[in-house]
Amino acid sequence: MPINVSVLTPKELLFEGEARSIVLPGEQGEFEIQPFHQPILSRLVSGTVHIDSQKFQILRGIVKVIFDTVTIIIEEK
Repeated sequence: MPINVSVLTPKELLFEGEARSIVLPGEQGEFEIQPFHQPILSRLVSGTVHIDSQKFQILRGIVKVIFDTVTIIIEEK
């Protein structure tokens, strides 16, 4: 089951689509979001967001996971 993902900056929508895996740079290290992940709200730190084969470099941001929907709001490098 794919995950619905949106990646936004304050100025634009960078990505909207489905993914099977998302790897994010968290405060305690990288973590992965997969289908059926528990709901979370977490801060992101400088690093790389991986959405399947796509990559986004970020300075910081937040991620919200609710059911099968992931919203990532970032400050780009």
